[in-house]
Amino acid sequence: MSHTVNDLDTARAAAPGSPLARNRLPRWTPLALAVAAVLVGCGIGAGAGLSSHIQWGLIALVLFIASNYVVTRIADGRRQAKDRVATSLVYACFILAVVPLVSLVETTVAKGAKVLDGTFLSHSMSGVLGTEPGGGVYHAIIGTLEQVGIATVIAVPIGVFTAIYLVEYGKGSLARAITFFVDVMTGIPSIVAGLFILSFWILILGFGFSGFAGSLALTILMMPIVVRSTEEMLKLVPNELREASYALGVPKWRTITSIVIPTSIGGIITGIVLAVARIAGETAPVLLLVFGSQVINNDPFNGPQSSLPFYIYEQYNLGNTASYDRAWAAALVLIILVMILNLIARGIARWKAPKTSGR
Repeated sequence: MSHTVNDLDTARAAAPGSPLARNRLPRWTPLALAVAAVLVGCGIGAGAGLSSHIQWGLIALVLFIASNYVVTRIADGRRQAKDRVATSLVYACFILAVVPLVSLVETTVAKGAKVLDGTFLSHSMSGVLGTEPGGGVYHAIIGTLEQVGIATVIAVPIGVFTAIYLVEYGKGSLARAITFFVDVMTGIPSIVAGLFILSFWILILGFGFSGFAGSLALTILMMPIVVRSTEEMLKLVPNELREASYALGVPKWRTITSIVIPTSIGGIITGIVLAVARIAGETAPVLLLVFGSQVINNDPFNGPQSSLPFYIYEQYNLGNTASYDRAWAAALVLIILVMILNLIARGIARWKAPKTSGR
């Protein structure tokens, strides 16, 4: 055994510049294997007469993982080969998750850009036949902004105060009950929230269909998200900060408002914005409660009102070329709004992130 080890060391010393002698593959090896796997996979798919490019991609993926393992096993050993395979699987799963998203965005942009212009954004469907081109989405944008805004005004204070209670004060049966109901509300389907508001607000109390009714259902969906995100951010605040404040004689409520919340405000705002983006595309509660409208209704408390999800559903059901174009354009507008909200969330998170010194 000692002779074998000595011979191996001698061979490595004789060729110090060789990648195999360093027991490490070059960094470009996975990229080269991936390119080769794609070429071979495309060749096999074309030669076998496979019409789906997805099948070609799956063949290339299998070839890449197998070749990556074999080459790494020969050059670096079994442990490094297993690590490379695990890394390859992670990247493969990421690509498999991103490809449908990229395809969806590409299709929406390609089809929605046909009618997306200033006229479309500044006009409603009042006086426009569903089978004719023209009209716009202005009334639906107003409805979405008002409904989501009202839901945010209601859900954010309740959610934040609930999270503060659970983290800072919550003990005993009441805190356990609140946590249980928050978990239950997190898993409630949107249609159930809409049915609840429909039966209570409209059928029992006698109020009519309106944007506010839709906002109540969106509030039910938004509240548990705000509670959970705020709760996790408050838990990240070190207890040492609280204890230092208590040692100085600062009351608990002042410690929360002056120490705990400012420390976690970036994460709290990010969670709120993401919750807003989550409810902006809800369709089921709007279909049940808002009832839809072809004209501009700036009053969310009186009369039916449209929204972007309802507009998309409405135009798609008309079943003609003009309505399909309007539906795709409205979907593109909704995606842009959600992307803007996510960018705002990331900007706030970076702005409020703790500053690290260079020393």
